[in-house]
Amino acid sequence: MNYERWERSTEWPLAGAALTFLAIYAWTVLTQPSGLSDRIAENAVLAIWVIFGIDYLVRLTLAEQRKRWFALHLHELAIVVLPILRPLRLLRLLTLVSFLQRSIGGALRGRVVTYAIAGTLLLIFVASLAMYDAERTIPESTIKTFPDALWWAAATVTTVGYGDYAPTTVTGRCIAVGLMIAGIALLGVVTATLASWLVQKVAEQDDQNQAATHAQIAELTREIVALRAALSAPSTTNNAHERLALVSATATDSRSPASGADGTHGLSGCSTVR
Repeated sequence: MNYERWERSTEWPLAGAALTFLAIYAWTVLTQPSGLSDRIAENAVLAIWVIFGIDYLVRLTLAEQRKRWFALHLHELAIVVLPILRPLRLLRLLTLVSFLQRSIGGALRGRVVTYAIAGTLLLIFVASLAMYDAERTIPESTIKTFPDALWWAAATVTTVGYGDYAPTTVTGRCIAVGLMIAGIALLGVVTATLASWLVQKVAEQDDQNQAATHAQIAELTREIVALRAALSAPSTTNNAHERLALVSATATDSRSPASGADGTHGLSGCSTVR
């Protein structure tokens, strides 16, 4: 079992675990269960946390450069070890985005669009849940309902920021900072994708124009070869003078405004007279 094979084999289970975690988290935030329901939800979250922890340890063990992998995945270690960062386990929902990316093939622009759309929707929903959970019990907070949190998240991630709703707790402000950074990144991704599409369209049009120019040059070359062959063929003196006169007339016509821009009118006329 190597690292790549482990990731492929755990893709579906981790995506299901992440989706289950999102459903449980949303249910607990929106309904605020108590008693047996609350204990069941806590145990389910604990089981999913254990799954994520096992996945982290296995990937660390299978990584070829463990020190480098460890340094690049410190956030996952913090999520697994520190209970205070439990809301950040929602970052594991990026597994769902990765699964969507794999399902659309290898086109780079398709991957970018998938990440942008799925990531944005997921980010808005998760940030709304986290913000509502952090702000709903604070008396001076303006975010009292989940629709308020959704509106705040949409306005923040699009970098609009009306200011009618704002977090007051430290946790809420940390969530806001993360959402602002994500919104700026999203704007950059959308702009870059649009620019890439425009560049591709211009390049395709340029390729078509170059193909047409090459075809015209090839036609001119064939006509010139035929004209040289006609001039070099043995003939009487009168016929030679006639051909020379015809060549002079052809050259004059090709330079005149009435002829085509590429001179094909005069050369074609010469070939017809022959």
